[in-house]
Amino acid sequence: MQARKVTILADQSGRPSTGRRRGVVGALVGTSLLGVVAATAVPPGVTQAPISTESVIERLGPIAAAPAESNLPFVFDERVLPGDTIQAIFRRIGANDQEVLDYLNQPQGLQAQRQLRAGRSVLAVVHPDGTLASLSLPIAGGDTRFTIERTASGIKTQTTEPADLNVAIEMRTGTIRQTLFGATDTAGIPDSVATKLAEIFGTEIDFSSDLRRGDRFSVVYESMHEQGIPVRAGRILAAEFINDGKRHAVVLHRDEDGADTYFTPEGRGLSQAFLRYPLEFSRISSNFGGRMHPIHKRWKAHKGTDFAAATGTPVKAASNGVVEFAGGQNGYGNVVVIQHRDGYESAYAHLNGFARGLRKGQRVRQGDVIGYVGSTGWATGAHLHFEIRVNGIARDPMKIALPTTQPLGGNALAAFRRETTPLLERLALLNRTTVARAN
Repeated sequence: MQARKVTILADQSGRPSTGRRRGVVGALVGTSLLGVVAATAVPPGVTQAPISTESVIERLGPIAAAPAESNLPFVFDERVLPGDTIQAIFRRIGANDQEVLDYLNQPQGLQAQRQLRAGRSVLAVVHPDGTLASLSLPIAGGDTRFTIERTASGIKTQTTEPADLNVAIEMRTGTIRQTLFGATDTAGIPDSVATKLAEIFGTEIDFSSDLRRGDRFSVVYESMHEQGIPVRAGRILAAEFINDGKRHAVVLHRDEDGADTYFTPEGRGLSQAFLRYPLEFSRISSNFGGRMHPIHKRWKAHKGTDFAAATGTPVKAASNGVVEFAGGQNGYGNVVVIQHRDGYESAYAHLNGFARGLRKGQRVRQGDVIGYVGSTGWATGAHLHFEIRVNGIARDPMKIALPTTQPLGGNALAAFRRETTPLLERLALLNRTTVARAN
């Protein structure tokens, strides 16, 4: 018996390797490889005889020449990090374009840079040589964007309103190892969502002292997309936080006033509860109680909690209420005082300024921006002094038992359960997935 050895020249396509991340556009490169296949056949039970071989060379197709390196641009959707500068963002996306930087240092560009906020998306199209085809920066406080585009006639800038945004639902879960923001970063959750988590659960959890290693959280939230690219995060629709073995859960529901409000799965509303952190989660620099006053250099009662934060950080109303005072007041500097129900009152001092249009007698809802962190009055640095008073007596904002609303009942509770069941099922799905992954 004689077998034939067949040598085959095969053509095979390779995959592109760009070394880029986030929406990279590259070119496919074809390569040719030489393969050898040997086939022999020996019937069962037959003694194998010496085998002679014959080589046959066959070309199955033309050898594709590798094209020149592609000059297609790279597309980036880069999330703004805390403390980011435009130069840091350029380094991350590999941009090297002094002409665009010069445009960004003009008044309109500088204003856009000052409004960069952590968690928002910078969109860029970058050529392989580092020059920018376009750059789009988010304007704080809305969906407007400042865009720089390189055209055949030169560089053009414009401020644009977004096209219709598509809303997608994101589901994320994470575990606390050290800090809340460290865990949300690991889970790929935008900072704006992490901040809202701290705000929502701040009525039940003191995030400066109550967090435990191994605490878990799950969150269902909206993600806004423009032409398939995520632009920003939207509302948290449902969330769960397991702190020291105790479960806390909320779901978003429209209340009788037509406002989006967070309720527990049992139908207890959180809208009238107080936020223990009336600003983006930050470090406590001074607690309630006696202390050595940094200016007067004598022991004095400290009737609130101080939160260290950068000048201009938005300050939010801790609960629904009516503005009782907004103006200058001795050592408090610029201060806002809000009257709430049942004899509760909150004060926000050392503000750099007030929210536009804020005035005495104005009704505010929990989470509304009422002012901005500053260092007015008797303050040695930028921070928020926050007080909660009950019948005129100051109480520790971090320890006081805060009031809650009456739970829903009757038809309102039946409608709530019907409308929120799909969101609670998403949380349950996240929990089952997390347990399965752990096992």
